[in-house]
Amino acid sequence: MSSASSITAASASSLWIPKLSPSKFYKFQSCQSLPPSSPPSYRVVCRSGFPQHALSTDLNFALHDALESSGIDTSHAREARKGFISQIKKLSDIERETSISINRCVDLGRTALYIAAEDDSLISHSSVPLPVDAFLERLDDLSMGYCSHYNSSSRSSRENFLESVGKYLYVKKGFRRSSAKNQAEPRALYLHSVLTHRSGSAIMLSLIHSEILKMLRMWGLLDFDVEIFFPHDLHGLPRAYDKQKSKESDQPHIMTVQMLLQEMLRDLKDAFWPFQHDHADSLFLNAAHAANFIDKSNGIQESGYRLASAKAAQHRLERGVWTSVRFGDMRHALSACERLILLKTDPKEMRDYSILLYHCGLYEQALKYLKLYQDTKISSLQSQSTNSVSILEEDAVQKLIVHLNLIAMEEGWTQPSHVRNFLGNNSVPW
Repeated sequence: MSSASSITAASASSLWIPKLSPSKFYKFQSCQSLPPSSPPSYRVVCRSGFPQHALSTDLNFALHDALESSGIDTSHAREARKGFISQIKKLSDIERETSISINRCVDLGRTALYIAAEDDSLISHSSVPLPVDAFLERLDDLSMGYCSHYNSSSRSSRENFLESVGKYLYVKKGFRRSSAKNQAEPRALYLHSVLTHRSGSAIMLSLIHSEILKMLRMWGLLDFDVEIFFPHDLHGLPRAYDKQKSKESDQPHIMTVQMLLQEMLRDLKDAFWPFQHDHADSLFLNAAHAANFIDKSNGIQESGYRLASAKAAQHRLERGVWTSVRFGDMRHALSACERLILLKTDPKEMRDYSILLYHCGLYEQALKYLKLYQDTKISSLQSQSTNSVSILEEDAVQKLIVHLNLIAMEEGWTQPSHVRNFLGNNSVPW
């Protein structure tokens, strides 16, 4: 059959498999010409009119403007950020808690590639943006490749079918999990790199697995409810299972849309945080420690490595060095924080963003986001934690606010921060 939407019979048992034209089968399209006997098609992405989760329009993030003021073109980064926002605007409260294995309004594959495109443009300064559509086609091709792997044994039971999908992804295609959650292997955290190198984090493999299942559902090969089992250990692989046979113990392993986006961005934030000297504490405390906003009389044990790492991180920033091997990258960390704030999952993201802005010398913006954090925290219905780490964090927040207010009163430090050299030595005035 020659038409773009034609269907080819692949076996004597009337298995319907879509045949692609040279222009590629694109997942935003519906299967217009499925035969009447085929199961109904399912769209991956909803159309307009779906309830949207409101986003603030006056956040005025610092990263892109600061880079522009330093003579760095951020046009590709800004376009990628717009693409990311266009996707998360489709999130409703219900959608946020929906499993990634169920058809939904947000195209998670495209969203992940917008994240990669922005971060790539911030580092490469290339005149050509990351080809998002080309990598989406690669993801579609990966799904299409399963059709030749599908056989009679796969159709014998639901378990065999889902097992065959897993074997196709992890054995035939050779995708494997990387346990590295640091900058030693950052490519494991970006979808385009995972599709290229076939090694990725559990989050990225969960995304790819769920996208394959949704494409198979569109083509009528999957006609029952499935879930993706997300492993919380360091070595397990995400796998699909029949939702009808799920157990109570499976609930903590179900990955929702919000959880996937949040963990995807937090992995990047963790990997590129510029203050990596002590993973036992929170990221915020690591940065606050480097700025001397932690009371050393409270029994915190200081090590020579911890002190040296904090001093080295601060020294790099003062010299305008954004990144260093195994010591984070300020641009990536800031971009992850800004997207997490847009996602609106945790007020603490504004607090963490603020401490990074402080280290960059953007004091006015730092104070703004600290105040937003406090206002949001007060209006939140969540109970405040009283564990030792949270107490230390709130103490550091108060000290940072006092310090920023003192800076604001100093003459010459209230000018718009973005006009200063973001890469320069923006030290405090005393």
